[in-house]
Amino acid sequence: MSKPTVAIVGRPNVGKSTFFNYIVGKRISIVQDEPGVTRDRVYAESTWRGRTFSLIDTGGIEPESEDIIISQMREQANIAISVADVIIFLTDIKQGVTAADKEIALMLKKSKKKVILVCNKADNYGKTSDDIYEFYNLGLGDPYPVSSVNAIGIGDVLDAIYESFPEKQEDEDDETIKVAIIGKPNVGKSSLVNKILGENRVIVSDIAGTTRDAIDSNFENEFGKYVFIDTAGIRRKSKVDEQIEKYSVMRSLLAVERADVCILMIDANEGVTEQDTKIAGEAHEAGKAVIIAVNKWDEYEKDTNTTEKYKKEVYNKLSYLSYAPIIFISAKTGQRVHKLFEMINTVASQNAMRVSTSVLNQVLNEAIAIVQPPTDKGKRLKIYYMTQASTKPPTFVVFVNDKKLFHFSYERYLINQIRKEFTLTGTPVRMIVRERKDKDA
Repeated sequence: MSKPTVAIVGRPNVGKSTFFNYIVGKRISIVQDEPGVTRDRVYAESTWRGRTFSLIDTGGIEPESEDIIISQMREQANIAISVADVIIFLTDIKQGVTAADKEIALMLKKSKKKVILVCNKADNYGKTSDDIYEFYNLGLGDPYPVSSVNAIGIGDVLDAIYESFPEKQEDEDDETIKVAIIGKPNVGKSSLVNKILGENRVIVSDIAGTTRDAIDSNFENEFGKYVFIDTAGIRRKSKVDEQIEKYSVMRSLLAVERADVCILMIDANEGVTEQDTKIAGEAHEAGKAVIIAVNKWDEYEKDTNTTEKYKKEVYNKLSYLSYAPIIFISAKTGQRVHKLFEMINTVASQNAMRVSTSVLNQVLNEAIAIVQPPTDKGKRLKIYYMTQASTKPPTFVVFVNDKKLFHFSYERYLINQIRKEFTLTGTPVRMIVRERKDKDA
């Protein structure tokens, strides 16, 4: 890959997320004065001296901790280290070298990766010269004193990162489909990502809300290239009391924005909840291709007509997602998970579909011939022509004599005709109505 990867590692509460946010120029990682807030890896892109790179923020490493979440955070950091080209080892200059720092330094040396040692919280830059010497004992070369909060010394670190990048390779055609796994907490989103990837890429625990950050995982198979975005479970906003949870909700919505396809996961045993309808609405409003995945289907009690009955119930409660295909899966056992790839490819291509104006107007004329446009007080709606304005989602502009005559029911009829003609599944369809003066009037 031509885009190098940089991982930020270190023990909890040394300022990794603040450092990460400063480099990427936006508030992506959760920043809170509480150890262990960034539990999973967080990815973002940044550019320095014309070179774009991926930056990974990791949960803090505590080498000796037996705590279940802390130990999994350590595992996540290890995965980040394994995929990184360059590692930033962030320490706290005020606390000095700790036993945990020594353990992490030993682990990083064994990785054989290029490591840049950074001493954060050097707010009084001129007075840190004495404090910095003990960090040479870690055996990782010259330490860089920085202050992430005050943006001191970060340019020097970025220069060091740049100098450590592998040689640039030619870019390949990017046909990667970005897939956001969305749904309420504890519905099995992380388990699905892990089943697809075949490794414990995302922390899985039965503690609801374990995944606080949106995590990107690259994956490639015979069906194509994908980036799976495992989002923090979107809670009801009224239930979001902690600052941390507020950031998580925001990030989940941003993950929906940058995805091509959203897989809405529903718990088979709970059915569609009010929370599910709100989450689904976010994907629909954003114009994304959507697949509804009913998870834990292996645990659900079935009879002869269970599947069809369940589909009707889902579409009843998610009527605006009637275009979205439904698949019944088990992230735990892997049941039907392999079928997701063809569905992802199909809905992504439908979401990006473009129709020529001539073909579109042929469909429009046939639709008008079948059902005449409505009239109001003796005045009939005239539809002149239609053209496609954009994709993702397919958006059409229709030119008429009077917008007031273009009732919602007729708009819905035309959209359904377009869907039927081009077998549009898994994607919303938008229609914009514009008036044009009738010269014959």
